[in-house]
Amino acid sequence: MAQTYHKLLYHLVFSTKYRAPLIEPDWRPDLHAFIGGIVRERRGELLAAGGIPDHIHLLVRLAADRAVSDVVRDIKSVSSGWRHEGGDMGFAWQGGYGAFTVSPSVVPDVIVYIDRQEEHHRKRDFQDEFRALFVKHGIEYDERYLWD
Repeated sequence: MAQTYHKLLYHLVFSTKYRAPLIEPDWRPDLHAFIGGIVRERRGELLAAGGIPDHIHLLVRLAADRAVSDVVRDIKSVSSGWRHEGGDMGFAWQGGYGAFTVSPSVVPDVIVYIDRQEEHHRKRDFQDEFRALFVKHGIEYDERYLWD
């Protein structure tokens, strides 16, 4: 029987709506765990999650039959609903996101990068970081459509 083998790894990055500092440190670990459950329900795996109050970084392995856009949509929608159910009606994610493929050989480096977000952002804000990721990965972007 023919088999298909894959290891599709993505570094996902998106902010809260208008980069508002909505992700509170006291419930951030619960958010990451909740997102891990969303990814698992879609037959993927959350390898790392981190961020600061205005954005999140996720390293995920996705099933071959799952579109990145669908998984990100589900992560945002379901996690926003979870926050709303908890009484945080003002919580929202930005409309867009960044998705960057990751080679298995650099997974440890990406995990360290994600784990050190608080330290990293003492020197650089989210907008500069997001732009730098686009440049590093050779992604053209239009500044007018990055920030919502």
